[in-house]
Amino acid sequence: MKQIFLTFLISLLMISGNVPPAFSDVLSQADDEIDFLDDAYYDTSNEESRVNDPLEGINRAVFVFNDYVFLWILNPIATGYSEIVPADIRGAFANFFYNLQEPVRIINTLLQIRLSDTGTLLARFTINSIGGVAGLGDPAAMLGFQRVEANLGQTLGSWGVPDGFFLMAPLLGPTTLRDLSGRLADSFTLTYIYSWAATEQELTIAFAGEDVNGLSLHRGEYEKLKKMSVDPYTAFRSGFYQHREKK
Repeated sequence: MKQIFLTFLISLLMISGNVPPAFSDVLSQADDEIDFLDDAYYDTSNEESRVNDPLEGINRAVFVFNDYVFLWILNPIATGYSEIVPADIRGAFANFFYNLQEPVRIINTLLQIRLSDTGTLLARFTINSIGGVAGLGDPAAMLGFQRVEANLGQTLGSWGVPDGFFLMAPLLGPTTLRDLSGRLADSFTLTYIYSWAATEQELTIAFAGEDVNGLSLHRGEYEKLKKMSVDPYTAFRSGFYQHREKK
């Protein structure tokens, strides 16, 4: 029972990614240069007509819970951490954890028969693991091998599996039934892949550190997005779907 619990905890930490809960997909849009000052971003009229959110009441309650966890627990920890660890080192740590997850992306590009992307990911993982000192650096990008995203949620979608309804998952943020199932499966796969290198307790600590490190690289963004939104829940849900469409 203890091993099952630890494995599940590791999976939660892994799939929460390296940005804070409740807005991971929204914040990642910032890296794609989406303009949050554009009024069109907050126009959710079209999105409202197609979103399947039968659990909106529960989802809103979970959103409030995630917001509380972020503001009163995770954000203070990440703030203190960012004042101790220089940004360059935190960026290297983010690269390290991203590189660790390349095997799962490789598997999913194979399942989607995206063989060109599989080759790119294999090259990235090899180059960065060796030349990038275990992935702390990203020399592969400088050689023309850019990041490729692939996960089991995408794979299931390519196989015709429907999205299912929208979910605001505790600690994990916005997702859908299909994506949540895929992320859990990807996380258990990653746990299995690295079981030879570390104990479950060590993996738990490592991926908890990943979350704090990732959050420290996005300080202040969550508060800005909330402040600019009349209804933060709807805005974050809309941002989640817009980000998925871009991917």
